[in-house]
Amino acid sequence: LDWWQADRYCEQRFAQLLLEPQDSEQGSFSKLLQSHHIRGSVWLKERDSVPHKTKRRRGHTVPVLIFGDKTDTKYVKVLSDFPALPAVTACAHVQWDTRTQEVATIFSYAVPAFMNEFQLRGCVDEEGFVRFALIVHGHHSPYLPVFRADGQWHHFCVTWQRENGTWAIYADGKRRASASGLCSVGPSAPQAIFGQGTFIIGQDQDSLGGTFRAKESFSGNITDLHIWQRVLSTEQIEKVRSCWVLEQDLLFGWSSNALEVESTVQAVTTELLCPGPVEECRVLEVGSSGLSHASCLQALPFICHYSKDAYWQLKRAQLESSHSLASCVNSLAVRTVIPDSVFTTGMQDMNLSVALDVLDILASVLRRGEVPVLEPSDLLAVLQLLSQVPHMEIQEGDELEMLEQLGQYFMEIAELILEEQNTGTWSLISQVTRGPMAVVELCDRMVSLLVPLLTPERTKITIQYGNIGLQRVTVKNMWFGYSSLQRSLSSSSSTAVSRDVAASDGGQKFLSTAVGTAVISSTLLSEHQEISTAVRYRLQHRVQVISVCFLCFLLHVSPDAGGMWSTAGCSVVMSFSDSTACFCNHTTHFAILLQVYEQEQRTTTEEFTLQILTFIGCGVSFCALIATFILFLVVRVPKSERTTVHKNLIFALAAGEALLMFSELAKTNQALCFMVTAFLHLLFMAAFSWMLVEGLLLWSKVVAVNMSEDRRMKFYYVTGWGICTLL
Repeated sequence: LDWWQADRYCEQRFAQLLLEPQDSEQGSFSKLLQSHHIRGSVWLKERDSVPHKTKRRRGHTVPVLIFGDKTDTKYVKVLSDFPALPAVTACAHVQWDTRTQEVATIFSYAVPAFMNEFQLRGCVDEEGFVRFALIVHGHHSPYLPVFRADGQWHHFCVTWQRENGTWAIYADGKRRASASGLCSVGPSAPQAIFGQGTFIIGQDQDSLGGTFRAKESFSGNITDLHIWQRVLSTEQIEKVRSCWVLEQDLLFGWSSNALEVESTVQAVTTELLCPGPVEECRVLEVGSSGLSHASCLQALPFICHYSKDAYWQLKRAQLESSHSLASCVNSLAVRTVIPDSVFTTGMQDMNLSVALDVLDILASVLRRGEVPVLEPSDLLAVLQLLSQVPHMEIQEGDELEMLEQLGQYFMEIAELILEEQNTGTWSLISQVTRGPMAVVELCDRMVSLLVPLLTPERTKITIQYGNIGLQRVTVKNMWFGYSSLQRSLSSSSSTAVSRDVAASDGGQKFLSTAVGTAVISSTLLSEHQEISTAVRYRLQHRVQVISVCFLCFLLHVSPDAGGMWSTAGCSVVMSFSDSTACFCNHTTHFAILLQVYEQEQRTTTEEFTLQILTFIGCGVSFCALIATFILFLVVRVPKSERTTVHKNLIFALAAGEALLMFSELAKTNQALCFMVTAFLHLLFMAAFSWMLVEGLLLWSKVVAVNMSEDRRMKFYYVTGWGICTLL
């Protein structure tokens, strides 16, 4: 299987593709595989890779030839020498003109002895399909449908070989037609395509390199033509479709410098999106114990890996299962939809109709409550079935109403398995799956399947069921209701931390961290490729009457540890009583977690008692300070540094205590409250500063200081009032 098929195979059995071994483990690991008679290359999964590697696609900038209306003048000549060809493959991208149903010549190759030596022709049939016919040595294949005449770009390849005249036509990576016998007949052996001919794009040659007829000319756009002097395999054609250029036996590669373009043919540059994956994946060379890379499309053996705890949980779930859900679903479907064991399930390539029927039956069984509480094996079977749906390919001609109905059934099943009565079941398979976040991830992938529903007329899709829902717009956005995930994510088995730690001051106590909002998933797609970008979002939550701290979290999903909450790259922008706005520097799953604190509430009597005690204590101190200050003035104490320092200290303490006693009067006015708070800080800090000054004064009396009295007082005033004012 290719890398994605292998990864999917393991995933559907709740396993992982074999992880890349450490450098010190490679030798022993390779010997272990050889002891089990495993040879060659084996697929690996990189340790730091994302849980589900996407098939990346890249843009391919190429010159495009634009043939407008059908004429007898527009043509393009290939400036290459052609040898005799016992086998040939020609591939290109074409955008068919749907305005006419007449025969059009895509390319023609003529030699002096034969005008119709090698030629590809096409036309649009009454059913709206483009039909191709191949001509070799003047022998004409039938016109066979290859792709829909929809005005879109399509990739095609034609192959021919001398042995038995075997030929084939591929379109968009799939073989559409093939046969044999397209060769010269007679006593002599089949001949190769003659060399030293003229290759013309867009016209049928009635003479060597000329005499064109408008009726048989091509109209549309063509680009990326390549010709090989051998027959490419299906895998190689898929690589060519995915923008790989196979250099071996390449006879002609698409280049403006190798073309003679007639003046009325317009040539422009455009970017084609490669329809297939282009990356390479990690492999282990079992014989040499080394690591290397191979094309992810290559078919290689692989090994599925289970952790010990996950494997035993799976075995226990199978042994203790009553198969009640499987029996109900299979009897209604009159076939095996849910197998007896998750280990023996084969990969099923569902089509839209089959998937719709299966999910309809499963949803009806869960909805009616025929299985009130799901067993671990039932829950695993449902997850296994749901994981197959996002991998489904939407075929041409599928009814889009069925696709929307499929999304509704999918969300209904996701809601039903997250019901509160199944919380205990989730904890029993905690080592096998990532808990309820496995459902989040499945729904996230399901959203991508709804792309065909988006049109210029319909730019938004919303599917809602109970406490769970999804929304599909140009930017993919899926959200989950508060109640379903709150029950599951804040349970004892959740990765959200739950602690009970008393605060050091005894004023409040940290109780727990809980999911406080919907969990949203945001993904930005451009030309079918995921782009990570900064996100600013605002989530609503219930008005909190207890003391809470709002934190913006993202969910980091890893194959080993499952889902983990992290604040990396996220911060709170602003917080209100009923909502919180956050900023994250990349797209992923988001939520706002509440750190709940227990705050002791004082009664009215307690508040009054505290006010009385404050007035008594501060009042006595204030009176004593005022009396001392008056004595300094009345008794006429000689003026000195010590007296000045004491007066400033008394003033700072008395003013601060007077302001503290009447500060309650300012709590209803925000501006006045701010000013009172600022002056309280200033005055009490000044009191501590003048205490420091008094210590410096005593030090100066003991130690001889070379500084005049005036300069010392300036220094004392700066220390007593200046520093605290700056702070």
